[in-house]
Amino acid sequence: MSVGKYITVCQPASASGPSSGKEWRVYLLRCSDDSLYCGVTTDLERRLRQHNGDIVGGARYTQGRRPVALLWSARCDSRSAAQQQEAALRRLSRQQKWDLIAAAKGVDTA
Repeated sequence: MSVGKYITVCQPASASGPSSGKEWRVYLLRCSDDSLYCGVTTDLERRLRQHNGDIVGGARYTQGRRPVALLWSARCDSRSAAQQQEAALRRLSRQQKWDLIAAAKGVDTA
C-alpha cells in the first residue's frame, strides 16, 4: 500500500479494525520541542503513557521533551514489518514525515 509518494508495508491506523492481542504498530509522536519521534509497539495507549511519564518506561529521547502527542500510527502484520517501517520513516526528512501525517489526515500541504 502506498500513502502519497511513500511506500508502506503497514496499514494506516484508520484502515485497521478493532485492536487485537499482538498487533504491531509503528507510530510518530510530536514532542513539546516540536521534534518528531518514531517507534513501534503492540500497545499504543500504554506506550504513549510511558512516553509521557504516566507509567514507568518510555524512550530517553522523550523524557526531556514531554508532553508528547500521537500524530500518526499504522498497523503492521509483524514486528519485523513494524521495525522495517520505523527504519524507513526515520530516513524520511522532516517535511516528508509531515506530508505523510497530512496525507493520513486528508490535508493538502502543497
